[in-house]
Amino acid sequence: MEFEQGSTNVYADLGFPDAEEMLVKAQLASKIGEIVKRRRLTQVEAAEIVGMPQPKLSGLLRGQFRGISEAKMLNCLTRLGRDVKIVVGPARRRPGAGHIEVLSA
Repeated sequence: MEFEQGSTNVYADLGFPDAEEMLVKAQLASKIGEIVKRRRLTQVEAAEIVGMPQPKLSGLLRGQFRGISEAKMLNCLTRLGRDVKIVVGPARRRPGAGHIEVLSA
């Protein structure tokens, strides 16, 4: 059986043109889901807190986030009681091309 080593971005491995944006959104959606679960919120309660309809939140938590901006997802995190910090620095990996990364504390 042959295996192919993938990158750290499954969306890039699958050939999505917006792979980096999709990965960032997936990471943000995952963090939103973790917080909702940790706080034991129902989707209705969480939707009220983040200011979006419950069906849209449900889709986001299931990975359907194409119609939701990164800015909206960051806003969801702040409404759920998290601080969001954006740090801009020089590119470390590739000269001339930066990288977006989601880290959580």
